[in-house]
Amino acid sequence: MTPRSCPALFLTAPASHQGKTTVTAALARHHRNLGRRVRVFKTGPDFLDPYILERASGHTVYGLDLWMNGEDDCRARLHQAAGDADLILVEGSMGLFDGTPSSADLATLLGIPLAAVIDAAGMAQTFAAVAHGLASFRPGLAFHGFIANHVASERHADMLAQQLPPHPPLLAALRRDEAARLPERHLGLVQAQEIADLDARLDRAASQIAATALAESPPPVAFPAAKQTEWPQLLAGKRIAIARDAAFAFVYPANLEMLAQLGAELAFFSPLADAALPDCDAVYLPGGYPELHLETLSANSALKADLQEHIEAGKPLYAECGGMLYLLDRLSNRDGDSASMLGLLPGQAVLQDRLCGLGLQQMDFPGGALRGHTFHYTRLETALEPIARAARASGAGSGEALYRRGSLLASYFHAYFPSNPIAAARLFLK
Repeated sequence: MTPRSCPALFLTAPASHQGKTTVTAALARHHRNLGRRVRVFKTGPDFLDPYILERASGHTVYGLDLWMNGEDDCRARLHQAAGDADLILVEGSMGLFDGTPSSADLATLLGIPLAAVIDAAGMAQTFAAVAHGLASFRPGLAFHGFIANHVASERHADMLAQQLPPHPPLLAALRRDEAARLPERHLGLVQAQEIADLDARLDRAASQIAATALAESPPPVAFPAAKQTEWPQLLAGKRIAIARDAAFAFVYPANLEMLAQLGAELAFFSPLADAALPDCDAVYLPGGYPELHLETLSANSALKADLQEHIEAGKPLYAECGGMLYLLDRLSNRDGDSASMLGLLPGQAVLQDRLCGLGLQQMDFPGGALRGHTFHYTRLETALEPIARAARASGAGSGEALYRRGSLLASYFHAYFPSNPIAAARLFLK
């Protein structure tokens, strides 16, 4: 296949909480409102930002990570997007140079020009120093410009631009606007489906961009083709029931697509609303926010009976993070509220005030190694001995535990199925 060319921009920042997601979503919504086809990608492992970006752009948002996805997967997804998009946007993670690999590593590999979002609140001429540092720290990075966020006034915008050289330019000075802000909770942004006025917020944020240089099309980027692999139909004839609702929404779209490519039929159900498990050969319980729905999950005794029958029949069940919490005897939130869960995995978990697990990891499952990540605020107490522990991508220390009880496998670890499709298939086979 030949390379494909498409205008593209990589949105980054000097740190987290600068407003990258809001600006990326606003830019996507602006171009979508003009009738353009926009494809957005999110750097690194993330379940919350992509759903906001999906609502803004109108298209599925995939993750890009050089360690978790691998270079070929990243290139293949961008090459495919360039075939039918008028604009490609990539939102970075954390600060530009944070992590190994970093957003800077990905932008350099892909050749996408950068636009840095800088929170200008409480800042004046120092804005230029921060911008200069970002642009000059690593030679060879292509900078398209800078975006001043949370600007207080026109006078403030003038002060921010005073010592900034004309190249790279100040693309936009965006005013502080609570009506366009995206609400947050302990794991990050509130889920897109829970924000009743999300579209109004996105349109309001997009309107700020319309009259700025940021709204102009960035330069085209050539995206080379990557090798394509035909995977064996290991899951042909298998029906996998997947939990999907406000309590269980943390799943990579690429995981679902990979299961389908392996031949599986996917059936979705809601532990919050459905009284019966779909007829299936295997169950997938992704992560999410079960701690926000304790009473509803606990009261669904009919579904509990179906899941117990599924396990007693020796059928596979794979659970990640929030899905694993649902399997436990009890789950408690930060306020001390507690409820019984499925009782399929011995133990209990309690939501903590501080982060308990974070980072890229690789887990050796019985069917092979999968790459992925962990991110959770709960602490698990169980007498069950793990059958394996993940290895951290950094190489420092052991990672999350993997538990097996009968035909179920469970861990805090979130797996990225395309990192090893054969191993992913075996999670759902007897």
